[in-house]
Amino acid sequence: MRTSTSVTSLDPADHRVGLADETSLAYDSVLLATGASPRRLPIEGADLPGVRMLRRLDDSDALRAELKDGGHRLVLIGSGWIGMEVAASARTLGNEVTVLERDAVPLALAVGEQMGGVFRRLHEDHGVDLRTSVNVERIVGSDRAEGVVVGGETVPADLVLIGVGAVPNTQLAESAGLEVNNGILTDAALRTSAPDVYAAGDVANAYHPVIQRHLRSEHWENARKAGPVAAKSMLGKDAAHDSIPYFYTDQFDLGMELSGYPPLMSDADLVIRGDLDKREFIAFWVDHGRVVGGMNVNVWDVNKAVQKLIRSGERVDLRALADPDTPLEGLIP
Repeated sequence: MRTSTSVTSLDPADHRVGLADETSLAYDSVLLATGASPRRLPIEGADLPGVRMLRRLDDSDALRAELKDGGHRLVLIGSGWIGMEVAASARTLGNEVTVLERDAVPLALAVGEQMGGVFRRLHEDHGVDLRTSVNVERIVGSDRAEGVVVGGETVPADLVLIGVGAVPNTQLAESAGLEVNNGILTDAALRTSAPDVYAAGDVANAYHPVIQRHLRSEHWENARKAGPVAAKSMLGKDAAHDSIPYFYTDQFDLGMELSGYPPLMSDADLVIRGDLDKREFIAFWVDHGRVVGGMNVNVWDVNKAVQKLIRSGERVDLRALADPDTPLEGLIP
């Protein structure tokens, strides 16, 4: 193992990787797990001191050190999972929190408008100032960030966190001539377009054999399950990365698990089992009678059953699906 070493080039034809010290290594097979980087926000003031992004453990430790005693004004740009989790943590620590989002609800791309509304009410109930359908113009300050300008108004800030998504680190793959489209394209066995070159984790846009389309997932669970698949493939064994994408979060008094196929969930119908107002329910995304996604909110020990429903691909009785008195196991073919 070589640490503190940067790979500068990949030559699939010669089966060699070039290193920053101008040496190179030969390989029989190579795995690209270059991850992703926070998306930059191209606005004035984004490089001021006091403006942060969150990707590494050091970023998290530094952010917590600044917020742990409370009493600070934190402005978050973006209301994806990172933004909403930081908002909940910062507010719990006693800080003033403002979230700025261009969509109508938080988490719109992840869970849609209705479920995004659940998270909106959750945060507003706990004192977060959540401003949606707004466009951030610039970050202002002299020696460090002092505010964020939105619609001509300056929202005061002691600290600004930008959380507007991540970009897969495909530079090495592109320079090597690999096929790239929202990540490094791979087949189900995580093989790239170049022989003996594999990709896994946030950077891989892998073909999913169940939904028969490419899917890139940014979560440690995806990386954990993709690793063994890549290893088997590199050893010449049959393997397929066919896991159902999974995510979980804890925000204030809400805990949830989400499983499903995002490309199929975006146009699916919602079926709710439980009580939305009490935030104790399971939401199912249903496409032509088939469950393609499920989110259990403050309802536990059901995720395995939810995943079995998704994996079955069979039509379900929607009235039974919405009925809390009908065991989920009884709906699984």
